[in-house]
Amino acid sequence: MTTTRPVDKFDRRRDELAESALLTLGEMGYARASLREIAGNSPFSHGVVHYYFQDKLELVIYSVRYYKARCVTRYDAVVRDSTSADELVEAFGAKLAQTIRDEAPMHRLWYDLRTQSMFEDALRNAITEIDAALEAMIWRVIDRYATLSGRPPSVTPAAAYGMLDGLFQQALLAYTAGGEPVLDGLATEVRAVLPLLVR
Repeated sequence: MTTTRPVDKFDRRRDELAESALLTLGEMGYARASLREIAGNSPFSHGVVHYYFQDKLELVIYSVRYYKARCVTRYDAVVRDSTSADELVEAFGAKLAQTIRDEAPMHRLWYDLRTQSMFEDALRNAITEIDAALEAMIWRVIDRYATLSGRPPSVTPAAAYGMLDGLFQQALLAYTAGGEPVLDGLATEVRAVLPLLVR
């Protein structure tokens, strides 16, 4: 019979609280969601939330790190399975659209927090760290695309991330207002932009 160490139980409960908090944060945004509201929209009491997290900021940082740790491998299957540059472009465009379709509230929260980090020092380190992981995630796609194209990248990882993140954010904003039909435009933009990122 195996027993769970106290630290494992503690971490598991923090993960459960993070999952619950993300639902409220994704719906309300960072500024509007208080710790009490996060607890009120979860199966956990305010006291329980406060036991595991000192304040809202600690809970938010933990929750976003928890979520983004899963996200940074999102395109690895596209990179691994694509056998031609065209196949990668199509699979990547489809995956970008799917993640907006499936997880729009989480992405809205991410952009909300990234903006807030320009004003709140306490958020900045965590957001910068996550941003670097996302940049590396996108660079794996570009590097594989370059290899399949037989041409070297024409931009830096930061530039590639900036361009594709900008397209993603525009599509997310349009999807929030217009729904499913706008996602076809994202795939079209990806087809146009990826060839520009190699020589």
